[in-house]
Formats: sequence, structure tokens, C-alpha cells
Amino acid sequence: MSEVVEVSTLQRARLAHQPPVTPTLRGRTTLRRHAHPTSSLAQPEEIEKRLPHIFGQPRVELEAASTAGDDASHSPLRIGVVLSGGQAAGGHNVIAGLFDYVAAGHPHSKLYGFIGGPIGLVKGDFIVIDAPLVAKYRNQGGFDIIGAIALHHSRVDQKNLLAESKRADKIETDKQLLASRVVCENLALDGLVIIGGDDSNTNAALLAEYFKSHHLKTNVVGVPKTIDGDLKSSLGVEVSFGFDTACMIYSELIGNIATDANSSRKYYHFIRLMGRSASHITLECALQTRPNITLIGEEVAARKQTLSDLTNELCHVIVERAKAGKNFGIVLLPEGLIEFVPEVHRLISELNELMAKGNSADVVGEKLTEESRAVFDFLPSAIRHELLLDRDPHGNVQVSKIETEKLFIHLVTKELKRRKANGQFKGSFSAMGHFFGYEGRCGLPSNFDSNYCYALGRTAGALLDHGLTGYMASVSNLTAPPEQWKSGGLPLTALMNMERRKGKNVPVIRKALVDLDAAPYKELLRHREKWARGEHYRNPGPIQFYGPASGEVNITLQLEFGQAHRHPKAAL
Repeated sequence: MSEVVEVSTLQRARLAHQPPVTPTLRGRTTLRRHAHPTSSLAQPEEIEKRLPHIFGQPRVELEAASTAGDDASHSPLRIGVVLSGGQAAGGHNVIAGLFDYVAAGHPHSKLYGFIGGPIGLVKGDFIVIDAPLVAKYRNQGGFDIIGAIALHHSRVDQKNLLAESKRADKIETDKQLLASRVVCENLALDGLVIIGGDDSNTNAALLAEYFKSHHLKTNVVGVPKTIDGDLKSSLGVEVSFGFDTACMIYSELIGNIATDANSSRKYYHFIRLMGRSASHITLECALQTRPNITLIGEEVAARKQTLSDLTNELCHVIVERAKAGKNFGIVLLPEGLIEFVPEVHRLISELNELMAKGNSADVVGEKLTEESRAVFDFLPSAIRHELLLDRDPHGNVQVSKIETEKLFIHLVTKELKRRKANGQFKGSFSAMGHFFGYEGRCGLPSNFDSNYCYALGRTAGALLDHGLTGYMASVSNLTAPPEQWKSGGLPLTALMNMERRKGKNVPVIRKALVDLDAAPYKELLRHREKWARGEHYRNPGPIQFYGPASGEVNITLQLEFGQAHRHPKAAL
């Protein structure tokens, strides 16, 4: 844990911000269960076999209790909380909302924060979170209240436990599960809140199943976190927290670069944005800033576009702009784009399988199929090297280390040189590459994320107070004012399917990709040609906490839920 010693004027002002609370969450709540059980997104029989104790639960909604005895018990609660995976703006407010809920319910309630992510639960490294500590972190960015530094002492012997995993962001092995169970039993926890993305919430489901199968009283609830925006569901999870803030931060930077490009008029800027498996950030930032070219991974996959196709598409716009004397522009692409290209996707799948079987990077190239070997040899040496780097904890290539923007600069430069020699290109091409990643993870949360996360924390507390396990906290109706938001819970298994991980089929929460039939993507299509030809760049500026722009919701949410008319930002 790091201590906030000095803060800026703006940080101090944000510490005083009090998120609005819906009437439902201001007092005691009652639980309304939907009549029908839920299933899963796919392979329900297999998932039920793996998670029989938590599968098939109904969706639930929280409502204000109308009569005494019809509400949660509000006896003292002992709750643990874990910040899991990469940072996202608003995590501290989830903890603040959770703390305020349990503290208001009973003065003897306790909130324990496990240090350093899931491994803090395994090790039994925790702190008691109290009011003075929470007061230092309200509406602040980062996860450092409990996530920055792992304590060096341990209440259980962890030598063998830590040796089982290169990274401590998942609880998977029997020893880790048992250690977590012992810690929860020793602390007599009524509930555990896992704040994380799709993999962390998959882990929450596994913990809920394990605890329930061993008759542990500790219930488990997840909270949807990821800046990538790929943890959502039509069943009630409209967006993951951190997405709004990250997109605002990236859009400011893109807007600044676009203004610079339009001023100097001599560079193409290829900007790679976060989003390993989904292109939501790239799409939102495109709607915010109006670049000349936007590559959407899901579109590439649907159209089965090859590297050659994409290179020609980029060159077409560059050549046409050069005819108008415009040798500059802005190109946006998601970090995971390369995995959507069919031939590269096959190559990466083969590499993942070969490396999961213990083959070293030195020999995997020799074991590729002839088709994939040809693709591998075609790629620049730097990209080949990046494809062979150590895998992430799930056995997948670390796409954030693949400099896709440089790959396309290389391919476009080569193709334009060929066209110039044939008299097909008479302009000039100078390019600069950028990657916006960690810049967007820990900024001061936007008003939306501050309010949303606080509501998620209170919702998670209420779900545990009602004795639920294996659920994800849900706050919906997000394009309305916060006072009109609705709270409830969605079974984690309702978000699941079976996927291949480390050479095995396992139940996981499916990532929500960009829907090519939905309004945000269609809005991009509607403006794509116009933006390619002209300079319609838009600079949204920095995040606004006060004034007319401070209450705006990201364009993706506005368009998805038909609220574009309510906000001038969406008037494209």
C-alpha cells in the first residue's frame, strides 16, 4: 500500500466529490429474482458439469425495501476485496462504495483489502480498510490503496505456491484454492469481492464454485473492470468501468496529434490503442476524434482481410489524399488487430499450441504448417521476435508487445515505393508510430467512472448482504442521470463459454467484441469516406469534471442505448 502524501489542487477537489446514490441504494434493499434460470453463452452442459453449484441461477434486481423484515439482514459483515489484473480508473471508488455500504449497515462490519491482487488472498496478506484510509483515495486514479506493493511477510508458507505461477494474478491450482479457503475461514469472511476483467471474473466464478462445494460461508461477487470495454452483456452489464476515462485520455492525445498533423501537414501518424481482443477503444476514440483511417479488428475478421488487403486499403487513402496535396493524416488501430488477420490468427494459434506443449522459441518455427511458416517468414524480423516472446498467464501471445503500427508503416512504405516506381503515387510519405497504453489506465476517473464505480461497490455489498454467490454486480440505465440507475446482479456463468487455454478447453467469460450490426460501428461507416478525404479532426480536450461537458457519457453508450440526442458530443 502506498500513502498519499501530497496531492494537487485538482486531486484535493476530487477527494471532496460525493457520487450521487440511487434511491435504491440509499437504505435497505430487497431482492427480486427473475423467474427463469440463466444458461451460458455456449456449451451449457459442459459448463454446468464444471460449475454445478453456481450454474443456472436467475438474474436479480435490487429494490428499496418497503417493509421491515423484507430486506437484507444488516448484521455485521466481514468482507474481503481484491483488485485483480490491470489497473482501470475508478477502482478506488468501488472500494469506497463497498466500504460505505458495509459501514452503514452495521458499525461492527469490517472490510479487508488483500494486498497485491489475488496472490494477497493466497498469502493472507491484507489490511483492514477504514474510513481514514478510504478518505485518501476517493475519486483518485490507480489501484494503489491495496494493489501497488505486496507485503513481504506472510501468514502461510508460500514458497511452493509462488513457484507454481510466473505471475500472481490468478488462483488456479489446488494449493492456491486451498490456501484461499484457509484465509477466508480464518478471517470468517461472509463475502469476497473480485474487481477485475473477464479472466478475473472467471476466476471469481471458480472461487465461488470451490467455496460452495466445500460448504464455506464466504460468498463471491465480481465487479466488471477493464478499460478495453470487452466485458459487457445485454443482460445488464452495459460497460466495464475504466473504459470511459481511458477513451477520454486517449482521445485528448489523438486530438492533439491531429491538430499538429493538420498544422505541419507532413506526417502520417499511426496510433495503436489498447484493446487486445476487441476494438471498442479504437472505435470510441474514432467517434470522438474523427481520424482519416480507422481499422477495426472485428471488421477485418468478418471481411477476411489479409495483410495485403489492409496495406492496399491504407495506401488507397494515402494516394487519394496525395492527389489533393495532402501528405499527412491520422490512422487508428487496436493493439489486437494483428490477431484478427486470418493468416496471422492461424499462425498465432499454431505458435500458442506449440509453446503450450513445451517447444522452445528456437524450434517452433520449424514445426509450423507450410502456410503459417510462409506468413512467419514474410513478417519483419522484429515482429517475428515479438511473436515468440514469453506467453501471458493464459498461454497467449502478448499482443501489447507487438508493434503493429510499425508493421503497417513498414508494409505501406514498401507498397508506396512500388507504386511510385510504377507512376501510381506522386506524393510523399513520412510516418510516425505511437502506442497509447498505460497512459489511459490510472488517470483521475471521469465523473461517469467515479459515479459508476461507487454504485458498483455499493451494489456488490448489497448482493453479498443478501447471501448471493457467483454473481457479477450490475448497474444499468447508464445514459440516464446517476439517480436513475438500476442495480442488480448477473450470474457469472451466464457470460461463459468454453475456450482453448494452454492447450485445454476450459470455461471462461467470453469477451464482448465490437458488434458490426450495432449503432457505434454503423456510425463510423456513415462517416468513413468523408473523414478519409477531409480534415474533420475533433479535439475533445482533457477530461472535464465541472461545467457543460462534465456530465457527458461516452459516445458508444449513447449510441448503443439510443440517447445520442441527449448529448451534443454524439452529434457527428
